[in-house]
Amino acid sequence: METFLPETPEQLAESLRAAASAHKSIRLGGNFSKDRLGGPPHEADVTVSTQALNRLLQYDPRDLTVSVEAGMRFAELERVLREQGQMLPLDPGWASESTVGGVVAGNLSGPRRRLYGTARDMIIGMTFATLEGKLISSGGMVVKNVAGLDMSKLMVGSFGTLAAIARVNFKVFPIPKQSRTFVMQFPSAAAAFAERDRILRGVLQPSALDIVNGPSGWRLLLHAGGNDKVLDRYARELPGAEVSPESVWDEIREFTPRFLGGNPRGSVVPIPVTFSQMAALVEKLNVPVIVRAASGVVYAHYAERAPAFENSSDFGMMTKVKEMFDPQGLLNRGRLYGRL
Repeated sequence: METFLPETPEQLAESLRAAASAHKSIRLGGNFSKDRLGGPPHEADVTVSTQALNRLLQYDPRDLTVSVEAGMRFAELERVLREQGQMLPLDPGWASESTVGGVVAGNLSGPRRRLYGTARDMIIGMTFATLEGKLISSGGMVVKNVAGLDMSKLMVGSFGTLAAIARVNFKVFPIPKQSRTFVMQFPSAAAAFAERDRILRGVLQPSALDIVNGPSGWRLLLHAGGNDKVLDRYARELPGAEVSPESVWDEIREFTPRFLGGNPRGSVVPIPVTFSQMAALVEKLNVPVIVRAASGVVYAHYAERAPAFENSSDFGMMTKVKEMFDPQGLLNRGRLYGRL
């Protein structure tokens, strides 16, 4: 199999054009750390990796904006931002291996999506390369600039089945001066979700609220930021909670990579669900779950191939978009949950 490691966006576009012109199937990615998410990659004629596109292009801490190439390690981007007291709170798994483009293409987000949103909410501009060899740019480096942004949003969660992300511009956030993590144990999912409901009815709004299951029952994990008075109020309103080290979120962040590493035939399915239906769903699933309990997503972990959770109307629209960008079906065959 031929492998291409383009060092510029122009070389990335040309490598895609050359492969498509020769009707060669393409395996596209960065560090390929998330091959077990979505659908397994099919064999391809050529591999194109963005890992050599790894530069910090522009960073203005005063404007809370940063522009990077897609192959930059996400952990490196986090380090650069942290030096300026800032963050990009996507909290993806595979933290040490993931590239920025891989995080965006996989639409990875973690516990703090409850307060900060997902990649679609943080991206203010993007450049991507098409199979025609063109570089398409949308958005910009200004947070309020939304011109053409919808085109970029198509790339988020596309698993590289449409085009190759070359550059991404983000708005970033200041790191809270203080934060605290609270953990509560419950004997059942119903009890954990009842506490979730009580918290959300209150005036305090945590940055993260996850529910996970395990051998010892159900845990509700809450992350909050603010001054001493705010954090002390959380402690008063969560009398049954224990204060936990912030490192507990690393456990949550890396649970999926560890699970897939220990289950070679395993898979993970994100299931959108209403708040009122969450408790019944997770008890019915009877598998390890990570629940973004205030965001409406359940991540179900299966030791064997997962059952399909499909929306036929969505699939019809995805097929039309795929045909627009990749009419020959050359890019990342099977990666979009085995369907595209």
